[in-house]
Amino acid sequence: MATSPPLKLSEWMTENFYLSAESSYVEQKWEAYPYQIALANCISNDEVEEFLLIKPTRVGYTKLILAAIGYFAQHKKRNQTIWQPSDGDATDFCKTELNTMLRDVPIMEEVFPVYMQRHKDNTLDKKTFLGSVLNILGGKAAKNYRRITIDIGYLDELDAFDQDVEREGSPPKLAGKRIQGATFPKLILGSTPKIKGLSMIEARASEADEYFQFYTPCPNCDIEHVVSWGEKKDEKKRDIGFIWTDGKPESVTHLCPHCEVFYTQAEYLSVWDRGRWLSKNGVWMTNKGEFKTLKGKTIQSPRSVAVHLWSGQSIQVSWAEIVRDYESAMKRAETGDDSELKTFVNTTLAKSYEVKVEKADEHELMNRAEDYPLRIVPLGGLMLTAGVDTQDNRFEVVVWAFGEGNEMWIVDYTIIPADPADEQEWENLDNYLLTEFPHAAWGTMKIEAAGVDTGGHFTHQAYNFCRKRTRRRIYALHGSREKKTPIKGRSSLQDVNYKGKIIKRGIKLWAVGVHNAKNYLFGRLKIEKIGPGYIHFSKDLTLDFYLSLTAEQRVPVKTSKGEDERWVEIRARNDVLDGTNYAIFAAHMRGLHMYTKKMWDKLKAKLQAGGKKKTYKLDNDKKNKDEMEEPETSDDEEDQKKKNKIARRKKRRSFVNNW
Repeated sequence: MATSPPLKLSEWMTENFYLSAESSYVEQKWEAYPYQIALANCISNDEVEEFLLIKPTRVGYTKLILAAIGYFAQHKKRNQTIWQPSDGDATDFCKTELNTMLRDVPIMEEVFPVYMQRHKDNTLDKKTFLGSVLNILGGKAAKNYRRITIDIGYLDELDAFDQDVEREGSPPKLAGKRIQGATFPKLILGSTPKIKGLSMIEARASEADEYFQFYTPCPNCDIEHVVSWGEKKDEKKRDIGFIWTDGKPESVTHLCPHCEVFYTQAEYLSVWDRGRWLSKNGVWMTNKGEFKTLKGKTIQSPRSVAVHLWSGQSIQVSWAEIVRDYESAMKRAETGDDSELKTFVNTTLAKSYEVKVEKADEHELMNRAEDYPLRIVPLGGLMLTAGVDTQDNRFEVVVWAFGEGNEMWIVDYTIIPADPADEQEWENLDNYLLTEFPHAAWGTMKIEAAGVDTGGHFTHQAYNFCRKRTRRRIYALHGSREKKTPIKGRSSLQDVNYKGKIIKRGIKLWAVGVHNAKNYLFGRLKIEKIGPGYIHFSKDLTLDFYLSLTAEQRVPVKTSKGEDERWVEIRARNDVLDGTNYAIFAAHMRGLHMYTKKMWDKLKAKLQAGGKKKTYKLDNDKKNKDEMEEPETSDDEEDQKKKNKIARRKKRRSFVNNW
């Protein structure tokens, strides 16, 4: 029996795909727009492992994704997973888009006969086809990226995902792990870009092997160019792109950059079927999904392909409507409300919006580094605290010195290779925290307090480490993103389930208000005058230190309650920033943020008089009793304490009754 030849995705769509009434403006059999044919066939090209589309709204991307799901399930029998930004988004996608496609595309019945049935193979998060499976998952939980072996992965609306999923990595990285080992692995990512500098789709596209735009010929001179928004200027300084008379959106035309003749949207649509996808490197993506040089020579398909579209290139929105939206957005922006302008830039131009953000510049901080060596406490340093960030294969430790007015000096930054799952490996961390650092003027100083990250995969090992070292003020910490949580938050008693044993006394787990800690640190980094609050850096630090310290920036956001702000990552590694926050927490536990000049002077006098000392008893100990842990006791001692307590209660009751 002869088998039918393999189809490209555009051919499969022409034969089988249907636009459902619930999710389309017009219910009808699918007809491709000129720019969609090459994109569809690029998706089905087995040599292309990663396809990225930077898109606006209303260009037919969702239909391409639905068709690809059907094509790979029915025609190529490949396992797939589509991740949406949240569980709710995944459910909505399944109900409004996927289920209607499975209902209205007849050929899907061949591989999905249980449609319209209550069946374990037909759920909101999983469709089991004949020969393959499709998972429909939310992207916020790290567990949704585990224990899945697939050939095709989709990340829909990538910029709406969390940048770092539960501190385990970026969504593309986690999804990419799921297709490793597949014969024909493919990752498909599409998104409307959001915030400039934080857009994952733009960052990923910038790393693609080829970056394509859709070129169409001018209706007048026939020279190819990209229809662009441009910038509206006056008659003598007009730029390429859209030109119109103020207040008259219907007057909009496009200026050809070559012959400088204006043409209308109708004239553009008369030639757009001759458009083609060209890359910055002079590569042409054909309608067959192949790749050629401008001279027509076929070349190897690139591993990763990125494409950019904007609404002015689509038939689904009129140019007059685009101008009308822009003028409305600009009127609002003039009053200080840029919400509509941001929407216009994102969803019409398919570009990220550059918001006013607050961040520290790594190069500026590096340029102000001072000529003092690491591992020696500078002259003004009067107390040392440390912060420990726990990772899967290492501990990253930062040691800071605090002086009068909470002036800060970085004393050391070290990476200790380790497997935190192994209890013995924690001894290396312990040995480091016992280090005595020489002071520039007298004796040596030890680390007075340290905060240890207990998040991630080694929570109980971290608990046990800190529990045994409470007298040395080694605090078990977890970050709280609640803005109301102060730097030194509340503690809660945790039972330590370690090697099958529950320790009754447990450990105090302290909440760190990371939002407020970052605000505190950011404010200090802006201080330019040496003195109270100033932060000093050593010339011995590398660029990696500064990149990690400045790996987040504060971004304004709009919520249902109005304007707000949040800290977002702009780089993957922020270990120095986290460790510094924990060191600041430790300083707050020692009460340094409340120290008066008299208290600083007294501490300095003690240090000068004492020379080399192992510990420094501070006057604020009584003020910070809540930070102190009781000496560790055995279970028998605990039982005896309870018996004594009960005996005292009976004695008091007897006294009261007799009286």
